[in-house]
Amino acid sequence: MTTPHPAPEPGLLLRLTGPLQSWGLHSHFNERDTASFPTRSGVIGMLASALGRHRDQPIGDLTTLHLTVRTDRPGVLLRDLHTVGGGLPGKATVTTAEGKKRPGDTGTLLTHRYYLADAAFTLALTTPQPTSDTQALLDRCANALRNPQWPLHLGRRSCPPEGPLLLGQSDDALHHLIHLPLAAPPPRKKAAESAPVDFLADRPLTFLPAPAPTTSKTHEDGTHASGQLNDQPVSYHPSQRAYRARPLYRRTLHLPHAQFAGLGVQQLTALGRYLDTRLHTPEGSRR
Repeated sequence: MTTPHPAPEPGLLLRLTGPLQSWGLHSHFNERDTASFPTRSGVIGMLASALGRHRDQPIGDLTTLHLTVRTDRPGVLLRDLHTVGGGLPGKATVTTAEGKKRPGDTGTLLTHRYYLADAAFTLALTTPQPTSDTQALLDRCANALRNPQWPLHLGRRSCPPEGPLLLGQSDDALHHLIHLPLAAPPPRKKAAESAPVDFLADRPLTFLPAPAPTTSKTHEDGTHASGQLNDQPVSYHPSQRAYRARPLYRRTLHLPHAQFAGLGVQQLTALGRYLDTRLHTPEGSRR
C-alpha cells in the first residue's frame, strides 16, 4: 500500500545562524547550559520579542505553532568562564538567596556559560489546520520578524543572528524545509550521493513530506519520541515563569550532495537563488 503524501502545511521558514547561540534547558544559578538545537521556548520567545509583547502578556496563540528544526551545522560546544561581583565593596556584591550581601572574600562568583559556536539551523513554524485566524497569526509573525519591535537574539541577548533570519512564508513550508540549500560544506565522502541530515520536531515526523530516496531504515524515522524536553512555555512572567514538558522526535534524511551549499557567500548565493526561483513565486509562496 502506498503511504499517502502529507497535506501541505502553511508556515514560516527561518534561518538561525551566527557566531554563537545558546538555548538553555536546565540552567541553574552559576551553570548556564545550552541545548544542541533551538528550543520551543527560545523560538517562541523570539517571536514574542519581535511582536513587542511584554513578559507578562499571554503567548497562547504562539504556542499553537509547531516547530520543526533542520540541523545544517551542529556547531561546537563552547564553555565560557565569567566572574561576577568581584572587586566591589560589600554593599555592592551579589545578593545571596537569603537577601544578604556577600562579604568581600566571597564576593566574586564564577559562572560557566555554554554556547554553540558556528552552528546553523533552518526552521519551519507551521500550523497543520489552517484557518483565517492562524493565517493572520503567521502574517503578523512574518511582519514582526521583518521589522522586530525589540532586537532579536539566538537564545541569549549576547547572541545576535547573522544575515537573513526570515526566509519567507509558504503554503508548503515543510517541503521547502527539506529542499532549501544547507549551510554546510559538502561531505568529504564523494563516493556516496547523499549525506544524513537530522530533523527534530515536537510531534511525530511522519508528517514530513520526505521523498523516497531520502529515507533510510538504518536511522531514526521520527515515529516514536526519542526523549522529552521541558521547553513548552506557559508564561514568561519574570516572577511566574513556567514551562511544560513535551516530546522530542528525531528523523534522519539523506539529502543530496548538491544541496550542501558550503559556507559564507557561496551558501548565501545558493540560498538567494532558491528563494528567488522556488519560494518567492506564486507556486512556492502565497506572496
